[in-house]
Amino acid sequence: MSGRLRIVVLSGQVGSGKSTLARLLAEQYDGQPFSTKDLMRAIAADRGDTLPDERRAMQEYGRKLDEETQGRWVADAVARLVQSNPGAMLIIVDAVRLLAQVGYLRDAFGRPVHHLHLQAPQEVLSNRYTQRGDASGLKELASFEEVERDVTESNVGDLAADADIVVDTARSSPEDVLTRVAAQLGLYASRHERLVDVLIGGQYGSEGKGNVAFYLANEYGLLVRVGGPNAGHKVPLPTPYTHRLLPSGTMANPNAKLLIGPGATLDVDLLMKEIAESSVEIDRLWIDPQAMIIEKEDITAESEIVGAIGSTGKGGGAAAARRINGRNQHGTGVPVRLARDVKELRSYIRPAVSVLDETYRRGERVLLEGTQGTALSIHHGSYPYVTSRDTTTAGCLAEAGIGAHRLRRVVMVMRTYPIRVQSPEGATSGPMSQEISWEAVAKRSGLDASLLADTERGSVSNNQRRVGEFDWQLLRHASELNGATDIALTFADYIDAKNQKARRYDQLTEATILFIEEIERVAGVPVSLIGTRFDTRSIIDRRSW
Repeated sequence: MSGRLRIVVLSGQVGSGKSTLARLLAEQYDGQPFSTKDLMRAIAADRGDTLPDERRAMQEYGRKLDEETQGRWVADAVARLVQSNPGAMLIIVDAVRLLAQVGYLRDAFGRPVHHLHLQAPQEVLSNRYTQRGDASGLKELASFEEVERDVTESNVGDLAADADIVVDTARSSPEDVLTRVAAQLGLYASRHERLVDVLIGGQYGSEGKGNVAFYLANEYGLLVRVGGPNAGHKVPLPTPYTHRLLPSGTMANPNAKLLIGPGATLDVDLLMKEIAESSVEIDRLWIDPQAMIIEKEDITAESEIVGAIGSTGKGGGAAAARRINGRNQHGTGVPVRLARDVKELRSYIRPAVSVLDETYRRGERVLLEGTQGTALSIHHGSYPYVTSRDTTTAGCLAEAGIGAHRLRRVVMVMRTYPIRVQSPEGATSGPMSQEISWEAVAKRSGLDASLLADTERGSVSNNQRRVGEFDWQLLRHASELNGATDIALTFADYIDAKNQKARRYDQLTEATILFIEEIERVAGVPVSLIGTRFDTRSIIDRRSW
């Protein structure tokens, strides 16, 4: 919502849905509700008047104030509210009954006043009134017809002619009414604002996304993670930490909100452990209610493919398959549990669409952190040596619930030497172009071979990683498939150990600079970030954004 005052003035007959709309506007858009019923009570108390909580008494007292002030009492009170709350951007007046009341508000505030009139057929209003009982907080009259005997109330429908917006609440749910009104008021973020940057892996995973996400995190108001616990992203804290489910910038930017999208698969025990270790407060993290829960049976079900294709065996794929098969509610398998069904997660549950809409309205940027790598995509990788999800930009957007029109940048992370994790039984984890040894990398770079071998183990499986020559064809394909706008090149020290001391681009070795220039030619986009080692000051930043 843009930073300008809006005064929303509601009118409509009793039962038309004014109070419901006022409540929803206040909840969804940080509005300041202003009740004319409460105002009448306050005026009566100041004057020492007796004002029972009864519908008829309220009608008569309102008419008395209208006669005394010609309807100006509402505008005067709103003016005092605005003066005492200079930061208020949305004030919801519930409700007015006279055209004069609206007129005085327009005279006092001008264009910020938006008059909304709600209506419904008489039989609908009558039925609603019968069903509401004393839910309004007032002692109600015997029938809707008796309410309408009040002269002012009987003429409220005439205010529709003055209204900026008129909505028939008999033909729209309360949520639909809110949506229509919010659109009319311009409360939604502009569809033209591109606020989302995606961090994606361009190879077989373990490209160093955690280090890059940690570096970028301070530039964003919302950090989003998709995928599951089979992907570990290590971040350069004094004691390195591996995030399995939370965004990698969680501890780099403690002011950023956190979101786990509806396409995620969650290990509840692991998630709760990570929340505690990262000191994440309840009001900082949101989890979409439809995120899938991994059960013990899912981990057992994946035990066979750990050796066959080098899977981490953390149950994400089995859970995803069960989610699809679980649509048959009469099945005999393990029941499907979503995040909304887990007691421990209830304090964190909030739909991703709501979190994202709120972030867009504030104009804050979003960092969406993908997991694993493009060449492991179930659709675009070398099947069956793939993961259980689509790891591309499009797949991550779908899992998070983000539309493509919100995309600003796609940062694709590439290692100087791609890796794949080997299965513990020695079976292949899938094809990789021109596989070489860590000894060869060590000899070329000047790094210690034994240290490389110790370092290059899976962050989740702890299995030794296979390594290969840089795959130029994969770079070109992944850049096109992901819509990359930038490349983040990591492990520049594997080209030459001297790069570990580089703090600027011109301090990189000549061979490294030539390598980067060729990456830019093949990918068709700039190498904007360069990782020289695993450290808090390891990124050379060449961005123009």
